[in-house]
Amino acid sequence: KFSDKSVKLLRDLYLNFDLAAGERVKKIETETNHDVKAVEYYLKEQFQQIPEVQSYTEFLHFACTSEDINNLSYGLMLKRGIVPLQSALDNITQQLHLLAESTADIAMLSRTHGQSASPTTAGKEIANWIFRLQRQQQQLKQMTPLAKINGAVGNYNAHIVSFPEVDWPSVSQRLIQQLGLHYNPYTTQIEPHDSMAELFDTVSRINTILIDLCRDFWGYISLNYFKQKLAANEVGSSTMPHKVNPIDFENAEGNLGIANALLHHFSSKLPISRWQRDLSDSTVQRNIGVAFAYSLLAYDSLIKGLNKVEINQSAIAADLEQSWEVLAEAIQTVMRRHQVSQPYEKLKALTRGKEGMTQQALAGFIDSLDIPNEERERLKSLTPQSYIGNAAEQARQIKNYRD
Repeated sequence: KFSDKSVKLLRDLYLNFDLAAGERVKKIETETNHDVKAVEYYLKEQFQQIPEVQSYTEFLHFACTSEDINNLSYGLMLKRGIVPLQSALDNITQQLHLLAESTADIAMLSRTHGQSASPTTAGKEIANWIFRLQRQQQQLKQMTPLAKINGAVGNYNAHIVSFPEVDWPSVSQRLIQQLGLHYNPYTTQIEPHDSMAELFDTVSRINTILIDLCRDFWGYISLNYFKQKLAANEVGSSTMPHKVNPIDFENAEGNLGIANALLHHFSSKLPISRWQRDLSDSTVQRNIGVAFAYSLLAYDSLIKGLNKVEINQSAIAADLEQSWEVLAEAIQTVMRRHQVSQPYEKLKALTRGKEGMTQQALAGFIDSLDIPNEERERLKSLTPQSYIGNAAEQARQIKNYRD
């Protein structure tokens, strides 16, 4: 066991690693043409400056292959790298919760296939995204990379021939768990990256949900269902002074697409390696930070966009008032309950493709139905604003699904 002084000097090697140290490693690498070996030789030089550890220099990189070092490093980087992603995603879901709560009761025309459909509420539609996001976020929080340190082909060959009396799998497992990673007992030269692929697939699913959100908010802004708060000195167009463009949602969508292109490649490429290993994973892994960076840029843009939007109740109400045909579903379903013949077909003839459907026209049709009087009155009291099922309740209840 080394003295506290020697331990401090060893820790200082990485705590105080600076540009000069990096340049020395790169100088050694020009001779070795091998990055990990260059680091090993650099550390051996430094060990010579610490008297107590000089005699242990050859235990640096003992029985290790480069991937024993690299996979541990990538595992630790991934654990730390997803923290800012999780923090930004928490900010997004928090903002969505606020929007869902404030718009829970605001009836809104749904659009399936881009056409008017049974009404919902703005808050319920936002709650849909919250539930989807939080489910994926929970999976992301539960992920810990797998790791190995078992030599050139995963069998502890060099370890066992040097110290056959040592239980090397137990030593390996203990070290990996101390680092906060999960032990993989079965590998080749490389840890096969399946857990990495799982993580990247989860992040890409989150990003895909957010692309869906960006496009829908873009559409709602286009319909004037949501307005964007104005900034006095902001410019929407270099030539059209009136413009207030949804650029934050557009920027987020673009960056999410770039991130996902990389993440999809990572998850399909990294688990594949020829025989006991090839080097094609190495150059790919060097771009993990790029995918995370594009994701973070997108999340920041999305938060900006969500902070700018506010509901436009008058536009939403006006759209509903022009869409009395959406009550056809309610009427034909109640007709079915009372065994009225061909309810769907009768409402189809009355409403499909017809412009200017009015409350009066529907009331006249309802009065002609052979159903109980109280049912006729109930149907005539329906409006597009009130025909929302339990949408408002669902929007309010989404707070119960917070992590």
